[in-house]
Amino acid sequence: MKVGIVGAGLAGLCAARSLLAAGIAAHDITVFERRASAGLETSFANGALLHPSAVDPWNSPGILGVLWRSLGRDDAAVLLRLRALPSLLGWGLRFVRESSPERHRAHTLANVALPLASVRLMDRYRTDGLEWCSAPCGSLAIYRDAASLAHAVQQVRALRAHGLESRALSRDEVVALEPALAPIAADLHGGVHHLGDETGDAQRFCHGLAQWLAAQGVQMAFATDVQALLGHGQGVSGLRLASGAEHRFDAVVLAAASHSVALAAPLGLAVPVRPVKGYSITLPLNQTPAAAVPHTPVIDSALHIALTPLHSHDGARLRVAGTAEFCGFDNHIDPARVANLIAPLKQVYPALGALADSPKRIDWTGLRPMCADGKALIGATRVKGLFFNTGHGQIGWTTAAASGELLAQAVTGQSSADSPGLDGAAFLPVRFGL
Repeated sequence: MKVGIVGAGLAGLCAARSLLAAGIAAHDITVFERRASAGLETSFANGALLHPSAVDPWNSPGILGVLWRSLGRDDAAVLLRLRALPSLLGWGLRFVRESSPERHRAHTLANVALPLASVRLMDRYRTDGLEWCSAPCGSLAIYRDAASLAHAVQQVRALRAHGLESRALSRDEVVALEPALAPIAADLHGGVHHLGDETGDAQRFCHGLAQWLAAQGVQMAFATDVQALLGHGQGVSGLRLASGAEHRFDAVVLAAASHSVALAAPLGLAVPVRPVKGYSITLPLNQTPAAAVPHTPVIDSALHIALTPLHSHDGARLRVAGTAEFCGFDNHIDPARVANLIAPLKQVYPALGALADSPKRIDWTGLRPMCADGKALIGATRVKGLFFNTGHGQIGWTTAAASGELLAQAVTGQSSADSPGLDGAAFLPVRFGL
């Protein structure tokens, strides 16, 4: 079987690795990527966290009011741009409809199994010799008042039966776990330590995995723009490149994030995925006093940011990520949105505030592919030979390994020994008639 994969980010590369594990010959797999290397778009500089603890869809109850109040406010954590409304009308109605408490809870529970399996499956990549600044230290959610902490504890207790491990911490225990928080200890009430979370540099992972795949014999076609799918509404037979060249495949996997939508549209598939823009800044920590260097990822829901330290042989960095912006495919970096990360950085780590002015600071923005119900699209479509692995939203890194496994199961009809019983029914494209 010959398989063509569109997209060399997390979704496409993990799909290729899982197809290999499922028995597809390396020379029968081709990965197409329009950029010059792997992981240069949405996978490049995300929050650097694999977080089974935070898989609830962003269309939580009350999201319509949040979006309405965000109009015209560059300082809003979740921002809706008026110019994006035409592209969001049908999708947005579904997005809001799926935000009822009952639906939101059901989608959250469906999402839990995938990241838990992913964290376990990452051991496969470690045995391949890959390194991505991983650290199984968990993550620390901090809270400034008793009500917020009590609500968080209630949520994690409800999910404990589904395999999520966590423990509530007092203020002193928070500081003991992350001493770099000592300067703001008086502002904290407590926290929750999510034990199953991990850190990881997604772009570093993609780069290493692409090299590993190429060494196995997988064809990596970089700087190659896929223009169209070959075939019709009944079946796909290959891909046409922007150069005019055509490649024939028995199966085609769309793992091109939000760009998958346009490729599928000519076949009559209305894919309910839209881009949601996120930001990050990355700061060097090499010259920072040891007492001020954080070692545990910290999530501050009140400030809508995650602060993740990345330690490796080539230096220490701090990744600060957050915000969500509905603005279509606009991926320019807005200084006002970057400022929304710098201000809370100074609130959480006052001693690191000066790093925001470093000439080595890296600002980044990426377009997360968000499905209308907050769950990824993984598996076969009604078009013979066409498969999706997209729509993962803010948890693409967290679910990458298991998503690749489900994709390989859909293509080959069998599961690997590493993932017995992994159930992908909740993520099938058929739920949207695709």
